[in-house]
Amino acid sequence: MLFNLLTSLIEHYSFFNVFKYLTFRTGLSLVTSLIIVFIIGGPLIKIFSEKMVTGPIRQDGPIDHIIKKTGTPTMGGVIIIIGMITSTLLWADLNNIYIWTLIFVSLSLGILGFTDDLLKIKLKNSRGLNSKLKFLGQLLIGTITLFILINFSEHEYLYNLYFPFFKNLIWQMGLFFIPFALFVIIGSSNAVNLTDGLDGLATVPVMLVALSFTLISYVVGNTIFSEYLKLQYIPDVGELSIFCGSIVGSCLGFLWYNAPPAKIFMGDTGSLSLGGSLAAVAIIAKHEIVLAIIGGLFVLETVSVIIQVISFKLTGKRIFKMAPIHHHFEQKGWAESTIVIRFWIIAIILALVGLATLKLR
Repeated sequence: MLFNLLTSLIEHYSFFNVFKYLTFRTGLSLVTSLIIVFIIGGPLIKIFSEKMVTGPIRQDGPIDHIIKKTGTPTMGGVIIIIGMITSTLLWADLNNIYIWTLIFVSLSLGILGFTDDLLKIKLKNSRGLNSKLKFLGQLLIGTITLFILINFSEHEYLYNLYFPFFKNLIWQMGLFFIPFALFVIIGSSNAVNLTDGLDGLATVPVMLVALSFTLISYVVGNTIFSEYLKLQYIPDVGELSIFCGSIVGSCLGFLWYNAPPAKIFMGDTGSLSLGGSLAAVAIIAKHEIVLAIIGGLFVLETVSVIIQVISFKLTGKRIFKMAPIHHHFEQKGWAESTIVIRFWIIAIILALVGLATLKLR
């Protein structure tokens, strides 16, 4: 919005030329979303508290959660999404189809998560939306997203899968791209959702993934850097860095309220939206495998649940004391802050490993 307006004035006022630079607008996007979240966070938390927008705590979870976390407002994802979308609309090139695709993904999955959170509050249980309906909603949103990318973008490399650490190892997936991309979107949104179980646990890893893809998007969309790093150059993808910057800023602002002890929870509203949005960025930038590396903490949480379910159904025994795995460490006696900080450290290491794939080829 502001980008399109200000760049139209360049021929009259040359100093507006600075808004053409992606790095400058990415910085503005990050700062703008951060400020927006700071401004609206406090008042919205107060409103949510007064209106009793509090989700039920998982009854089969750690007893400590029932004691300490009951009464904490949820649906904090609304704050994040407002910061993300507003900042993106202000500083991104709105003629870019990828930007509108990401806005669609973040809003639609946010609405799905909002519905889930709302049902949890009204029904007073932690299950919320029926799992089959939630999956169908994610499937529909993912399908519409792919339809937009396939039919309205000029992404000639969309059907390719690029393997990190190899210069020329490319799999042209053909129609297999569709189920693969749906798996990435649905899997990523659910993985972030599963990780969001402790104060601040999901917020920082999401921020790290978004920060990493801010750099990846910029490099992939730049002819000079992509050629130097032997990456596939994809036109117009650099604009995704504006969106990723808005996620970083929004999550950084939200962490102010979500840090232990949390004043508000992200809820499915935020986790489904953020996970799906990052997946869409990875698909457009053609770094889906790198997403699994950088977001390895989310993968670990998801795998722990899968292992637990399979083990219990086949043998009647549980591998972990409780799943997802962060609850396992709680049951072993680790303090919540210890688990959160150690998981953050793991997320930082995985982000560095993922970024190393840009050069190590």
